[in-house]
Amino acid sequence: MIDQQVSLRGGAARLPVRPRTGRYLVLAAVFICAACGLVYELELVALASYLIGDSVTQASVVLSVMVFAMGIGSLLAKRLRGRAAVGFGLIEAALALVGGFSALVLYASFAWIGESQYALVGFSLAIGILIGAEIPLLMTLIQRVDRQDAGGAVADLFAADYVGALVGGLAFPFLLLPMLGQLTGALFTGAVNAAAGGALVLWVFRRDLTARSRWLLIAANVTVIAVLATAAVLADDFERAARRAVYGGQVRVAMQTEVQEVVLTGADRSSLDLYLDGRLRVSSRDEYRYHEALVHPAMNGPHGRVLILGGGDGLAAREVLRYPDVRGVTLVELDPGVTRLARTDHALSALNAHAYRDPRLTAVSGDAFSWLRAAHDRYDVVIADLPDPGISASTKLYSAEFYGLAAEALAPGGRLVVHAGPAVSRPRTYWTVEASMRAAGLQTSPYRISGRHAGFAVGPDRTRGRPAEARGWGFVLAGTAATPAVGLDPGAPPLRSLTAPLLRDAGRQAEAGRLRGLAPSTLVHPRYWGEQ
Repeated sequence: MIDQQVSLRGGAARLPVRPRTGRYLVLAAVFICAACGLVYELELVALASYLIGDSVTQASVVLSVMVFAMGIGSLLAKRLRGRAAVGFGLIEAALALVGGFSALVLYASFAWIGESQYALVGFSLAIGILIGAEIPLLMTLIQRVDRQDAGGAVADLFAADYVGALVGGLAFPFLLLPMLGQLTGALFTGAVNAAAGGALVLWVFRRDLTARSRWLLIAANVTVIAVLATAAVLADDFERAARRAVYGGQVRVAMQTEVQEVVLTGADRSSLDLYLDGRLRVSSRDEYRYHEALVHPAMNGPHGRVLILGGGDGLAAREVLRYPDVRGVTLVELDPGVTRLARTDHALSALNAHAYRDPRLTAVSGDAFSWLRAAHDRYDVVIADLPDPGISASTKLYSAEFYGLAAEALAPGGRLVVHAGPAVSRPRTYWTVEASMRAAGLQTSPYRISGRHAGFAVGPDRTRGRPAEARGWGFVLAGTAATPAVGLDPGAPPLRSLTAPLLRDAGRQAEAGRLRGLAPSTLVHPRYWGEQ
């Protein structure tokens, strides 16, 4: 016998509940499915930003592809309106499976293949098609439950859809992500999605299903939920295996703070690597090259009071505190988890020479931009030890407005030094930082230093094979009254990698590659994504 829905077109469905109750149940399913759909979307954006970088680009890719795919899904769903109930049930089972496994597959492709952009586009397309197919079928179902004008039905459906999206959008950052994490959170959302869609069809519309359709839906939903539950049980083992593939076999600390994922590898200070959101931030094998080059040229002059923006690992503070005439150091770090690790981890605290035990150091948790806006003190030296300017979450910390705030925090004759990214491999980014500092009224002195691990690899070692020169660090030293000289203070402590002649050459090398005519980056016109 053909599905009974065919014979019931245009008439009210034979429901086990009153039409008004059935209408509310359909709207409840719309609410839950909309919440799940937005969680899938946010999950893709969040994980892609973490794995690939540049959250603006990744969000644009996910949103544009998904909206386009929703239009395709709506057109394809026209073929299923004659069997709306069974079609909706199967679509929700497929959406639960695809959406639930999206984060896991995206992470796996990054860990073992080293590329997740294609997986991101594929999942955005598939999830968008399935979400787009929901509304036409739900429109058919709600009119079969409770005959009403099309305008009223559309208003009810979209109201439930939008409210569900609101709840899903808030649940993701405040509930799912902190409690379950990205992988398990997506799997749990898929299970809820399958249960809601299956329950609606198998209960409210069960009389519209043939025995074959009913058993097909039961088998599909039970299988999907069982597979998702099994994956959730194995998620921790999968994550450990993927982490080993990304970071190697010596992962010693792995934690998700309120800000980012923090991973420490290596048994002691001689083999330590610190990764933040998959990016190599500290390699003990040559971190001293970076931190000496960042700190000591800025200390050439008065340096009684020093402000460090970022640098929660304590390594920039270590270099500053080597000067006995430094009276006070204020360190502003966004992630308290990093500063806590720098205080307590035996290898990292040994590497930073137990800087946090020094009574001259005061650590503050907060956003550097917001902290500067509220700051009233003045400092002889401001050191911006911040993430790469190409990471869109850090773009405001490389804007002309930020440098204006930093300039106001300088005492007369004070210096500001900024890590501006690799000057050779990403020259536009580097010189845009310098142009942004000049736009804030600062007099700049650029310089660059080479380093073996200076590429700050994302995930697997993508700097392997590049010449060391292309993996160098670029810095800009600046002052408010006059152009500061890139040199060393007469009272500088013994250094492992820097000499005065080397710094003079570092300045000449940077100037030789100057790009002129670049516009500054501002809060409303960021300019750091072209070379990622």
